[in-house]
Amino acid sequence: MDSPNNVFTQYLKANGIRQSTQRDSILEVFLGTEKHLSAIELYNLVRRRHPNIGYATVYRAVKVICNAGLAEEVDFGDGVARFEHKYGHEHHDHLICTKCGKFIEVRQPNIEKLQEDLAKEYRFIPTRHKFQIFGICKNCKKYSP
Repeated sequence: MDSPNNVFTQYLKANGIRQSTQRDSILEVFLGTEKHLSAIELYNLVRRRHPNIGYATVYRAVKVICNAGLAEEVDFGDGVARFEHKYGHEHHDHLICTKCGKFIEVRQPNIEKLQEDLAKEYRFIPTRHKFQIFGICKNCKKYSP
């Protein structure tokens, strides 16, 4: 498997996008955290190294990172787009608390098998999917009436 940096460089070249120090730094910061970052959170992390970088630059770069297949945009139902690592990471789904916003990554082979079986039964060719369950986490449940 190629390194994420090589994948990014190849994507930029193949699409006629100029490689820049800023883009490389944004990728490095993104890859350096395993969190599901919003664009503003990534921007704040990148600004620690590059105080003069603009939000628009970071936002555009994270979109390029997604298009390169290194990240994926996720929506936890709170109106904030977040980005998580995709390349070299196993597929997973999410349980999302609607009170505190906490999310839990879950890997469940039975769910994946069910999805495959459904697609086969209906002669459907899936290209991607998202499975998210919204509810109340165990910590918030303690404090709910």
